[in-house]
Amino acid sequence: MRRRFVLSLSCLLLSVSINHAEDWPRWRGPRGDGTSFETDIPTQWDAESGQNIAWKVPIPGIGHSSPIVSGDRIFLSTFLPETNDRQLLCLDRLRGEVRWQQTVFTAPVETKHTLNSYASGTPVTDGETVYVTFLKVDGSTIPAPNVGTPRPVTPGQIVVVAYDFEGEQKWLATIGEFISAHGFASSPVLFENLLIINGDHDGEGYLAALDKATGETVWKIDRPHGIRSYCTPIIREIDGRTQLVISGSQSIISYDPRTGSEYWRVEGPAEQFVASMVFDGEYFFMACGYPTHHVMALRPDGTGDVTDTHVVWHSEESKSYVPSPVLVDRRLYVPDDRGTASCYDTKTGERVWRARLGEHFSPSLVTAGGFVYFLADDGTTKVVRADNGPEAEVIAENRLGERCSASPAIAHGHLYIRTHEHLFAIGPQP
Repeated sequence: MRRRFVLSLSCLLLSVSINHAEDWPRWRGPRGDGTSFETDIPTQWDAESGQNIAWKVPIPGIGHSSPIVSGDRIFLSTFLPETNDRQLLCLDRLRGEVRWQQTVFTAPVETKHTLNSYASGTPVTDGETVYVTFLKVDGSTIPAPNVGTPRPVTPGQIVVVAYDFEGEQKWLATIGEFISAHGFASSPVLFENLLIINGDHDGEGYLAALDKATGETVWKIDRPHGIRSYCTPIIREIDGRTQLVISGSQSIISYDPRTGSEYWRVEGPAEQFVASMVFDGEYFFMACGYPTHHVMALRPDGTGDVTDTHVVWHSEESKSYVPSPVLVDRRLYVPDDRGTASCYDTKTGERVWRARLGEHFSPSLVTAGGFVYFLADDGTTKVVRADNGPEAEVIAENRLGERCSASPAIAHGHLYIRTHEHLFAIGPQP
């Protein structure tokens, strides 16, 4: 199993070395785990002096979704508070100019957490079509379920829309109800001919797969427990079994992405989840949870309920909830919402080091060229060397001077960071 994954990884590395660059076509990049195989990504920049800033452009509206990159195009979702428009933007990757700006729909705003936005779902593309999700409400309210303090909440429907690269809408679909006092933030993933969306919410949750060409529902399955979560699935081929693994709604479950049938599940260990999982070729790793916090390594070869048999190690030392971790070699790097970070040995679960690296982490981690990028909410990025050392080695501290909630993208020799005001391209001039 490990040998097969390493061979696949070697082929990908060879491909990247020939092409010199990768696209970043979805949430957390080409593999959905925050990794880039590029080796020439900048580790130092400064917005005030302009050092290593290729361009900086204002982004219309507000949104916490991450940029995605395909060829010479960048796609972003956004919300215009003046008109209540939910929009999809296409920008030129070389210059940052807006190529087109399409309104998906106009509707009242939903209830949400103060750290969320009305455009938090990151788009996904197959290189020809770009897909994006939003929550659409009509302004009516119901008593909020699953909250400590009673308050009204706006129920709505998940809207999924597809555009071609010239900005023409191909289809729009409504896939099901969504209720959450914290708002909406799910990002779709592509697999073969399917577009898969997580519909975990404080109601009858579901996982849905649409035909990417038409928007028609191919399969839709019930999710357990009915608890809001915002995790994006990760899909891996392991010993002849294609697994879509997702944490959320008080469980961690592996599905067949072609049919939605379940392979295995781990119950718990927490009620709510936000961060995406990662996989090193041997174990899946989960690092998040609320109201309790957990880091776990799971074997992927089980069937049925494997709660008592397939948890390799389990730590409750890190208080991570929203930001997602990354893997580099035998190290799992876990950001803590409160601004600290931990590094774990993937085989033993031993915490190698813990360090304060920011004021607060909402963005997820990315890694390239042997470095891990910790982007804090205040727009400061600390670059940590990924090695086997006993302490965190910070090799650079870089400031943008603007608040940031979106996770970075890495593509074509550049870092792309969306702040609350601008999109930055960090790297050499085009």
